[in-house]
Amino acid sequence: MSDIIMLTGIRGHGHHGVFPKERRDGQEFIVDINVLLASSNAASSDALADTVNYAVVADLVHERIVGEPVDLIETLAENIAAAVLLLSGVSSVEVTVHKPQAPIPVPFTDVALRIRRP
Repeated sequence: MSDIIMLTGIRGHGHHGVFPKERRDGQEFIVDINVLLASSNAASSDALADTVNYAVVADLVHERIVGEPVDLIETLAENIAAAVLLLSGVSSVEVTVHKPQAPIPVPFTDVALRIRRP
């Protein structure tokens, strides 16, 4: 049985994208992440060491948003998932990357990609 830590709306100014303007000026990216884990030990012990620290997860996500630019949100999502999967106690993750200012020539609210990794 897996439990879920959910973090929504982690924001950062990143320079991801395929167009020179995106790389030069950057834009806001928003990430939602669900971290699957077994939380029963932490519930019993009431000890942070027995769970996944969501502050650490948030920092890892933010570092990748504002860090080294990549062309695609697919790559950004994979990089985030890979980093979080390295944390002890994480069994799988679901990452959604939002790019609300994507260079699309028609009115829209959001572009998002969601991935799930083991």
